[in-house]
Amino acid sequence: MTSAVPTARASRSALVVRGGWDGHHPVAATDLFVPFLVASGFAVSIADEPEVYADDDRMAATDLVVQCVTMSEISREALGGLRAAVAAGTGLAGWHGGIADSFRASTDYLQLVGGQFATHPSKHPDEIRGDESDSFLEHVVEITELGRTHEITAGVDDFTLRTEQYWVLHDDLIDVLATTTHPVQPHHPWHRPITSPAVWTREWGSGRVFVATPGHSLDVLLDDSVRTIIERGMLWASRTR
Repeated sequence: MTSAVPTARASRSALVVRGGWDGHHPVAATDLFVPFLVASGFAVSIADEPEVYADDDRMAATDLVVQCVTMSEISREALGGLRAAVAAGTGLAGWHGGIADSFRASTDYLQLVGGQFATHPSKHPDEIRGDESDSFLEHVVEITELGRTHEITAGVDDFTLRTEQYWVLHDDLIDVLATTTHPVQPHHPWHRPITSPAVWTREWGSGRVFVATPGHSLDVLLDDSVRTIIERGMLWASRTR
């Protein structure tokens, strides 16, 4: 099912696709950013499942896809439609598991996005409580040298969050604007610090992809640095007419 958000004098079209695992609050999380998109001149429509990607005409008329679909599955037709649309110029943007942990079984999707959630390390076993806070670690998101001059992250200083810290598997076709480092801990099996991309972009054909890994909960999305990066990232990814 799709719906439209009232807007005036829209010059671009954004499609918000949301669903999957409820733990990432796909409706409430995307609702945080719809007013920004409208204010930025987008006519916004919302779909609650990814099959909308199989509508070639709809995708050709879409300048920006904002995806928040954690895990879930995608059909061959829908994935083909998304890949073709991005290659033709439609932007793709998202945060956390809504883009970096979507459609785990679809390798063509993982190639499109350029990075895949692997894990979020937990606290010391003595601190485990059996709820989502077991993986809430204080960590720093560090802006890279490229990030300090890129329009998405310019002027944003390194910042600290207490939330899930994503460990990401990725390739070399992404441009990393911010990173986060997983330290060596006696209760974890790795033997040296691991640095993962936390914010990246990717150019794919004529299209652009933007990913920010922070965003597990609404309070993280409302953090000034996180929200600024996501808002700028959506604008950067969008097709310009």
